[in-house]
Amino acid sequence: MDVQKYIGSGILELYVAGVLSDKENLEIANYAKEYPEIRKEIEAIEASILTLSKKASPGITYTLQSLMDRINKDVEVVSMNKGSSSAMTYIGWAASLLLAVGLFFMYQQNQELKSNIEVVEQQNSTLEQQIADTDSSLEKTQELLNTIRDKEIDVIALGGQTVSPTSYAKAYWNKKEQKVYIDAKGLPEPPDGFVYQVWSLKLSPLTPTSMGLLEDFATDENKVFALNNPNESEAFGITLEPAGGSESPTLEQLYTLGVVATS
Repeated sequence: MDVQKYIGSGILELYVAGVLSDKENLEIANYAKEYPEIRKEIEAIEASILTLSKKASPGITYTLQSLMDRINKDVEVVSMNKGSSSAMTYIGWAASLLLAVGLFFMYQQNQELKSNIEVVEQQNSTLEQQIADTDSSLEKTQELLNTIRDKEIDVIALGGQTVSPTSYAKAYWNKKEQKVYIDAKGLPEPPDGFVYQVWSLKLSPLTPTSMGLLEDFATDENKVFALNNPNESEAFGITLEPAGGSESPTLEQLYTLGVVATS
């Protein structure tokens, strides 16, 4: 018997798939006992099918018998005749089975790779945004430091008033640029539905002019706000007003007040 030719015929794959007749199965079982090469080839085919199945469906435990039972539920097997044409049909079926399992495994691997690439791209995008935000924050901080260190800046301390004696703030007024930077770190977070409003004051008679609102107070880490001020201010005050601000200050909610020093 030409053992290698017998192995190459494809009948051992059909034997493993369980589609041969009882007579043929018995014949191959006897050959396996007689020829070690045939026995090793059968074991290799069984091992290959189990390995591919495990990789194609991670987490599912297969035995060879359970795998073949699963396949035979979905595939209609026609009884094998002795003719060579029928034998080639079954050989092709067995080869297709192995190819299908292998292709499915490759598809799973490809999908996993795509998913990993998407995760890496998302992480890179997030990191780039964090770097941009950090650069922007540093630039803003440097700009504020340069502003408050300018020799043309007037610094006005705003002390706490009756409604909140422990509150405090500072106003950095650049008359040339007509801007005021309010350092509101010493103010408590406003309650929901309320906002701080900054006022430029003329003292005699008392004439308030709104400079604007300290928007997004809770989320601003530095608590430094830039406001335009074209007024000839004699004092600055900060009041707590309903969201959207008020046309005139609510004096009962005056949190801080500071008078501009006269030269």
